[in-house]
Amino acid sequence: MAAAALQGLLVPHLLPERCYDELFLRFNLLHVPCLKILVSKGLGIAIVAGSLMVKLPQVFKILGAKSAMGLSFHSILLELLALTGTMVYSVANGFPFSAWGEALFLMLQTVTIGFLTQHFGGRTAQGISFLVLYFALLCLLLSPLTPQAMVTLLQATNVPAIIISRLLQAATNYRNGHTGQLSAVTVFLLFGGSLARIFTSVQETGDPLMALTYVVSSLCNGVIAGQLLYYWQVPAGVEARKKRE
Repeated sequence: MAAAALQGLLVPHLLPERCYDELFLRFNLLHVPCLKILVSKGLGIAIVAGSLMVKLPQVFKILGAKSAMGLSFHSILLELLALTGTMVYSVANGFPFSAWGEALFLMLQTVTIGFLTQHFGGRTAQGISFLVLYFALLCLLLSPLTPQAMVTLLQATNVPAIIISRLLQAATNYRNGHTGQLSAVTVFLLFGGSLARIFTSVQETGDPLMALTYVVSSLCNGVIAGQLLYYWQVPAGVEARKKRE
């Protein structure tokens, strides 16, 4: 009975039946192809589950400080473009949710951060307009009205969008001499998640465009993580910048 329950849990969500037989009935624990599937699916589900709270520390930090100092709104917009491209491209190609699901949850959290950046910058009306326009555009992109060629082009823009968004944030950090309200927890989780996604995207989708996106994302997230470590002891504010100068 327990074996049947385990099989119902694993097949087909984590493993195809042939791999369940290899690993749990024949105890062939060195069956590399099936181990890759198990690790990839497990990582994918863990990344999707973790993405539910990856950017919440950033949201709470902004709300607690009632300030979005140090966050670049243009960087947020470009990151949102990349997340939207991944999500729309994955849906259009029928990729499994475990291969891209975090893009949905990160998108919702990034939209929230974008609105808070505008709101605490004294531009609440613009923040509301941003929300309305974004979700209207998202509905259009997910509809059958959007041709496949445009969806592929949107995904292809992810690489430059990610690079530019991280460069903008890195430039903002350098210019300020601190990382402001940037959350270290969020940055390091994004860095680790993008590294893991390189493996899962190759294993689950076999799509080189998806894999390249996560390679570039890992490198760029690593730059921001490095800045956080460099500016770790520097408090946010103009006084800190003057002290460094």
